[in-house]
Amino acid sequence: MDPNRPIGLFSSLKMELSVLIVISTAIAFVMAWFLLKFGWSGWIAMPLTLVVALGITYFFSRGLTAPLRQMRDATEAMADGDYTVRVNTGTISNDEVGQLARSFNEMAGELQHADQMRTDMVANVSHELRTPVSALQAMLENLADGVVDPTPANLESILNQIHRLSDLIAFLLDLSRMEAGAASLEVERFNFADFIDETIKPLEIADAGHAHTIERDIDDSITMEGDQDRLRQLFTNIISNALKHSGDGTTVRIETRENRDAGTIITNVVNFGSQIPVEDRSDIFRRFVKGKNGPGTESGGTGLGLSIARWAAQLHGGSVKVVDDPRGANFEVVLPKYHIVAQH
Repeated sequence: MDPNRPIGLFSSLKMELSVLIVISTAIAFVMAWFLLKFGWSGWIAMPLTLVVALGITYFFSRGLTAPLRQMRDATEAMADGDYTVRVNTGTISNDEVGQLARSFNEMAGELQHADQMRTDMVANVSHELRTPVSALQAMLENLADGVVDPTPANLESILNQIHRLSDLIAFLLDLSRMEAGAASLEVERFNFADFIDETIKPLEIADAGHAHTIERDIDDSITMEGDQDRLRQLFTNIISNALKHSGDGTTVRIETRENRDAGTIITNVVNFGSQIPVEDRSDIFRRFVKGKNGPGTESGGTGLGLSIARWAAQLHGGSVKVVDDPRGANFEVVLPKYHIVAQH
């Protein structure tokens, strides 16, 4: 029981108020009876009894309303930008006020997380923009000053930085679509194995310096319905993440099977060797959360890739999660074979 709320054991605020009224009335009645019995004047006994009853009511009611006062103060602090405040009184009570206090703390925690994410977003985007822009500026200044020649290698370096900028802009556009709840899909039927092959090709070219091997085990007869552009975002981000967190010269395996009973297509993307701790498996799908880079991987990234992958899967009524696998980190993508309208 909360020591600040002596009658907070009940599961209903109405019950607590009823008990409070009964206690105050009973004490007032007993006190008035004793005072009158011992010869006190009714004009003195009744006012004294009322004062005592009001005092008892005030004492207990302060405990009932203490969480509400704390919520008022916390709300004012949050309006000024302090999202670290919490309600400490009444959170272990069983009544509606206790439930409200616990819900308020959960809301405050989510707002604090959202505020931290906004702060991280500004820092991440600023860093990601500054790096390629600074590199482009230095390269172009060297070309303009004649320090370096416009050789194919130098021009390719410039092009790589432009691609990096383009990828960041695409990520930010996808983020804006997520925030706006945009869910327009161009649904068509396609061969899943061919789709994965087309998705892998540019990744293999970009990954050439790390000598990764991308293996696939997919039945060539599997077909599905969906928006190929959105699904390409999904699998590009999942496979890119697997490549980024795999050591040079290692293998990433893509396995796809069809669950005919459930009407779903299940794809597992496994990078061998590395593992994701169970406690981190849900956080990695949150926006702007970056995983640790392993040996042979590149730093950087926006922390948006897996969040966008999950968003694209949900648009199709599917899901993305990390499953246990002794071989390594295993991302399992479950998608309906036939297009359904996702519930939001």
